[in-house]
Amino acid sequence: MDEDQFRAVYHEINENRCVFEKAINNRRCDCSRKNRFLLATREGVGCRSPASLANCAVFLDTLRQNSRFALHETFIDGPLPHNKELKVQAGGALALQLELFPALAGEKTVQDLYELINIGLSKYSNIADFPYGELVRGVVHYESRPKRGK
Repeated sequence: MDEDQFRAVYHEINENRCVFEKAINNRRCDCSRKNRFLLATREGVGCRSPASLANCAVFLDTLRQNSRFALHETFIDGPLPHNKELKVQAGGALALQLELFPALAGEKTVQDLYELINIGLSKYSNIADFPYGELVRGVVHYESRPKRGK
């Protein structure tokens, strides 16, 4: 299966693509609303709830925009290159978890993105009011892989 054909089939079977797919596939985040599937030996992640997907998309887009300076990007119009996108997704989600639950300071994964964003909404009442200064620090300090020793 060539790459164009893969993308066409992927979008056909996954109408509600999870915006946190990279972090979920990297096993840094999980979500109770996810729908995993395999296509040509690759994992894909969809969302079973359009309302949840909308909240996640607004959160991720706002986080990307607030992280522009930290990521050395002047303009962000959609997903970033893989490693930067993973930093935003996983680093931002872990930082939000730390803001909402300081007792989970040592955690390396987010158990449920859906619940995390809803708890954030109940505390801050609007996604735009999340503490993005702290969340961007989480994006900056996130390492997708530990650095190898020499």
